[in-house]
Amino acid sequence: MTQEIHQGPIVVAALYQFAPLPDFAALQAPVTELAEAQGIKGTLLLASEGINGTIAGSRAGIDTLLAWLRQDERLANLEHKESYYDEQPFYRLKVRLKKEIVTLGVPGIDPNEQVGTYVSPREWNELLADPDVVVVDTRNDYEVAVGTFEGAVDPDTRTFREFPDFVKKEMDPGKQKKVAMFCTGGIRCEKASALMLAEGFEEVFHLKGGILKYLEEVPEAESRWQGECFVFDERVAVGHGLAPGTHSLCRGCRMPLSPADLESPDYQEGVSCSRCIDALTPEKKARLEERHRQSLLAAARNERHVGRVDDRGTELS
Repeated sequence: MTQEIHQGPIVVAALYQFAPLPDFAALQAPVTELAEAQGIKGTLLLASEGINGTIAGSRAGIDTLLAWLRQDERLANLEHKESYYDEQPFYRLKVRLKKEIVTLGVPGIDPNEQVGTYVSPREWNELLADPDVVVVDTRNDYEVAVGTFEGAVDPDTRTFREFPDFVKKEMDPGKQKKVAMFCTGGIRCEKASALMLAEGFEEVFHLKGGILKYLEEVPEAESRWQGECFVFDERVAVGHGLAPGTHSLCRGCRMPLSPADLESPDYQEGVSCSRCIDALTPEKKARLEERHRQSLLAAARNERHVGRVDDRGTELS
């Protein structure tokens, strides 16, 4: 039985599909127009290899946009996962044109041509228990720090572009015959599995639907997941049942902070944490303090202060 999922008025949909879209640039305007009309915010990336993004809006709005996208036969099998939040977790709508919908930086790696074997969340625990399987977390270091699967290899990467170097230096197709990979929603594993097959690894598996689907479907009592799952919006992290987690975001460096991190003397709400305090210039600290002051004033008026936001929809200083 699927465990109870946190419900809220805002639907957050993480979506992607690898599909040949040579006319992707022509999709930007109609996608933007429809999403804006439906009150949807978040980020969508379009490239010749497919579509990727996370968006949030009303139930009707999300359903309308997904249905419109799936009318294109190339996107008929569009993968999407949902969670819920009590308020809009994004500040803007961005529909951007890219070379890749997830940047690996290796020419010729195309999940439309070859990809690893999908493993359902219900079958994932069995794969984790196989002593012959090397389990690799394909996410970045700050994501792994929030939570990961028991026994998983941390590639210690700062960006996904560093993953190919990790494979070349730390992985050996002659020794590691079975490799299982996972990521937040499944998309990075599509590229990572295609890369590893191209590098000569024989049996490559990846978690279908990613960590989010696993946390949605696998009861906590049976789960092999440890910690929370970092997400690229104002929720910062989610736990089992996709309930909002306990992490918050440092406004100085935009890194996730655990409750223990908030106890550090280097933490200043809206300004800094132990990771970034030494790098803050007096000018940036002053800007952050003013931004935080404006946020508190807006909150007192039941308004939302919106500054500049980055590519993942997170407010900047």
